[in-house]
Amino acid sequence: MVRGLDIIIVDDDPIVCKSLSMAIKTFYTWGEIHSFTDVDEAREFCLNQEMRVAIFVLDVFMGKQTGFSFLDAIADKYQMAYEDAIIITGQASDDVVNMCIAADITYLLEKPVKLYSLQLAVRAIVSKYIKFARKLLNDPSLIDAIESISE
Repeated sequence: MVRGLDIIIVDDDPIVCKSLSMAIKTFYTWGEIHSFTDVDEAREFCLNQEMRVAIFVLDVFMGKQTGFSFLDAIADKYQMAYEDAIIITGQASDDVVNMCIAADITYLLEKPVKLYSLQLAVRAIVSKYIKFARKLLNDPSLIDAIESISE
């Protein structure tokens, strides 16, 4: 079954979580949007999904947990989770920036999030998958090469 590229939003502030979800719904059409205010519930959702690729929009600090610990918990199933993550923070301190760099996270947005910044970050991640899909469609031998690597 072919699925879209879903977005998973995790922010412990219900207002921010709802705002992010509503904002993304204004421009995103490539998959479903799932939002969570409970980190444990979001983790369980992710681990119980068949999909292995998604875009993650995560708050840095969520109670006793962080967006980084969330990514650590799902990284075995979602191997591109760090590269496909958008981290949101109230203040992009040097520590937060350094944690993003160390985790190979490219997208860091400050609250209040500007819609165009969020849209550009999401579209950049989506674009990577669309370009790869086009390569597969244009070069069927690439599928064989990928299959031989995974065997």
